[in-house]
Amino acid sequence: MPQNISFDTKNIKIAFVSDDGETISQHFGRAMYYEVLTIKDSKVTGKEKREKAGHHTFHQEEHGHGHQHHHESGEHQMHKHNTMVAPITDCDYLVARGMGNGAYAHLAEANIKPIITNQRTIDEAINQILKGNLTDHTEKLH
Repeated sequence: MPQNISFDTKNIKIAFVSDDGETISQHFGRAMYYEVLTIKDSKVTGKEKREKAGHHTFHQEEHGHGHQHHHESGEHQMHKHNTMVAPITDCDYLVARGMGNGAYAHLAEANIKPIITNQRTIDEAINQILKGNLTDHTEKLH
């Protein structure tokens, strides 16, 4: 069920998954980059692009090792999630338009609040965050 998320916009960092720096990716695991925005005193004060490991990274690693990525062990899945989360451990939130249940849980365990949004662009989501009404659509988890 969708849940409205309230933000303390005095000093937070939010990572958005993106392939182009503007659009929020539909899937956490397939996105190429993180766009990390810093918000201080309800204003965006910084923006940086960070490399993100994802399915494209792990597909190359697994090529030639059999096609077991659909039947991964818990340990292998944990390694993948750790690798994907490592560049954003300083962030308070991660925003995507979709992700798997495992990634969602792993982000929460890393003290990063995952948010699944219907907003298409980073700018739209930031506007909603600054207004205090970005909605987390956990029904879109898979």
